[in-house]
Amino acid sequence: MNYNRVVCFDLEMCCWNKDGVGTTGEIIEVGLAEIDLVKQQIVKRAQYYVKPEQDEISLFCTELTGITPKKIAKQGRPLQSVIQSMIKNFGGPNKIYTAWGRDDLILFEECAAKQIDAPFKEFINLATVYRMQKRLKDKRIGHRAAQEAQGIEWEGRQHSGYVDAYNLAKLALTLL
Repeated sequence: MNYNRVVCFDLEMCCWNKDGVGTTGEIIEVGLAEIDLVKQQIVKRAQYYVKPEQDEISLFCTELTGITPKKIAKQGRPLQSVIQSMIKNFGGPNKIYTAWGRDDLILFEECAAKQIDAPFKEFINLATVYRMQKRLKDKRIGHRAAQEAQGIEWEGRQHSGYVDAYNLAKLALTLL
């Protein structure tokens, strides 16, 4: 296990908003940003689009994420292929992965449903780490709000896996 490197990741999924109720489906983007804890810097970034097998990209989803059906048709790949790229380019079980919330469970559930081996074993929920460090018992806080509370400027469009993973990496460098 490489304890000096942590891979921050963020997922975007097919999503719908019906009568004010949001629902999600298959993963359509994986954003990753690897940090080196010794050097205290972001050392690698990547963005992978995933072609859903059953879901479609709704207008709501496009407005939220910026991901269009055309983009997925051109750049999307099957989840199996994206997982292989993640392992090849970021390391699999020998790296610690982190997200804001339980994106690990979302990824593992979809991998299991599609009979794909999960790309990592070790996971840290940074939202929990942040709440513990700030003694925010029974209080939830979003990634952007936590980052801004730390005095770290948010860069880019929120709800882009690539952008969110990069911003998470900046926050992770202050927490880990």
